[in-house]
Amino acid sequence: MSDLGWEWDSSLYAGSAAYYVQGRVPYTQELVDALVAALALDGRGRLLDVGCGPGSLTLLLAPWFEQATGLDADAQMLAEAARQADAAGITNVGWVNLRAEDLPPNLGPFRAVTLAQSFHWMDRARVAHLLHGALATDGVVVHVHATTHEGIDGDLPLPYPTPPRREIDDLVKRFLGPHRRAGKGTVSEFSISEADRGRYEAEIYRAAGFVDPTRIEIPGHVVVRSADDVVASVFSLSSAAPHLFGDRAHDFDAALRELLASVSPDGRFSEQMRDTAVDVWRA
Repeated sequence: MSDLGWEWDSSLYAGSAAYYVQGRVPYTQELVDALVAALALDGRGRLLDVGCGPGSLTLLLAPWFEQATGLDADAQMLAEAARQADAAGITNVGWVNLRAEDLPPNLGPFRAVTLAQSFHWMDRARVAHLLHGALATDGVVVHVHATTHEGIDGDLPLPYPTPPRREIDDLVKRFLGPHRRAGKGTVSEFSISEADRGRYEAEIYRAAGFVDPTRIEIPGHVVVRSADDVVASVFSLSSAAPHLFGDRAHDFDAALRELLASVSPDGRFSEQMRDTAVDVWRA
């Protein structure tokens, strides 16, 4: 069970892996460059990406390590990650189908462990202690705070309309009901503010023995997205995973595309992405 009081199950992102690859805006080269500089990455050591999904961050960082491991509880996500690695010609990555709470003690040691948009799904206190034990003597945990499925209300000029995210949320509720879905259950923790979540997670890391956090900030940027990208961004969410719609998935897809066409008839959208914050914790 996670520390949200919510029981993990294998349907959380069922059917979402391919949508995740298209619908989530990729992590930027600026983020990779900042991590390479901050961690003095030079091709040595091992990387563990926990909750790696389809390898979105794993594959960007793998070339900077001798070996990389992506760990995720969702076998479909790992199958997609393996396909992405093959397509990119990246051969120094292995994939482990496990929950982070079941991290075996003999998997390490790792020079760096990354968690990107995944820690909140876990029993964070347990996982933090396991990761502390999996690190090399001078190892670090890299916690990436990011939102990649949608943008924000920013002040940068946009060449195309923004996706109607509020109306999309209303459409999801019309099909799935008012409570935010998560696999076979629901969660309510998403109402917590980012600041409160950050303070809570910092306490967890310190209690597990991590010290001296360093923060890296990467400015958000404007992206152009197609209607297909926006549709994929919705289906990439645990709260709108394809299986939740059952035999109404086609109807939802059609209604979503009709909504998008009413906002941008040519099917092009722009979004200003949120800044990415990275906390580097030392063992």
